[in-house]
Amino acid sequence: MDVAAWHWIAAVGLVTAMLTVDLVGAVRNPHAPSLKESAIGYGIYVSIALAFGLFVLWEWGGTFASEFYAGYITELSLSADNLFVFVLIIAAFRVPPQYQQKVILVGIIIAIVLRTVFIFLGAAAINAFAWVFYIFGAFLIYTAWTQVRKGPEDDDGAPKENGMLRVARRILPTTEEYHEDKLTTRIQGKRYVTPMLLVMIAIGSADVLFAVDSIPAIFGLTQEVFLVFTANAFSLLGLRRLYFLIDGLLDRLVYLSYGLAAILGFIGAKLVIHALHENDLPFINGGDPVHIIPEVSTVVSLTVIIGVLVITTVTSLWKDRKDRQQAMMANAED
Repeated sequence: MDVAAWHWIAAVGLVTAMLTVDLVGAVRNPHAPSLKESAIGYGIYVSIALAFGLFVLWEWGGTFASEFYAGYITELSLSADNLFVFVLIIAAFRVPPQYQQKVILVGIIIAIVLRTVFIFLGAAAINAFAWVFYIFGAFLIYTAWTQVRKGPEDDDGAPKENGMLRVARRILPTTEEYHEDKLTTRIQGKRYVTPMLLVMIAIGSADVLFAVDSIPAIFGLTQEVFLVFTANAFSLLGLRRLYFLIDGLLDRLVYLSYGLAAILGFIGAKLVIHALHENDLPFINGGDPVHIIPEVSTVVSLTVIIGVLVITTVTSLWKDRKDRQQAMMANAED
């Protein structure tokens, strides 16, 4: 895939422009978006991503377009975990509704920056050491197992405070209440940080973990750095709208952890198979490639990912509806 400098400039410019429009709108007019506003906004973001995929199709062909769409859909599914943690953190810090947009946008910006760093580090490692695919594959399979063990009922609804946030609380004098959307404020001549800064630290530090999960997953679908970056960026850009669109629906996706486990496990196995085909480790088959299992095509990957997401969503909503009906019947009997 021959990516020219202008392709990168245009892609980064588009991402920056979309972030700027969002950030200016959220800062100048802080408010809680309506369902209609969120739906229209998210539809625009998805349309832009789909149109970009068509541009990839026109510029580089169907194989790379399929890789972009597979990566984009995978990152969208993994971003549901981002969104769920955003919901928990924002609820835990009791962020006023009119300032939640700004908090989410800052989280998105931090996520894009962190993932970009991980993307280039991952690409450099892959180019230098083919055996990195073994590590990526094993990590995703392990992550899939942890998702299965977590199950649909394991979350207690309270985000665990990480080390970075604990340190921040310990060393920074903090106000108990919000002062509009300010990060710091001065009280009786002394400078204090507000909960707004702490919630941004919480979201930013949580994004580190999501980047570690996300990047190996998409490298299992494409090794083209340009596609990895753009798929990640477009999947994250719509999170602000998606947050207000499905806030409350996430609790109904009770089988989401199993769906994500299936996707991560599938991509992990795909990475291990690819590593075997590229094998140069002397203690595996004498350093020669292993071609016992054929590599999984991008079309098959895309089909599996979409199929898992559809099944997960349908079965989750069916179970939620069944549980609600049983609860109503139990209340009626009482």
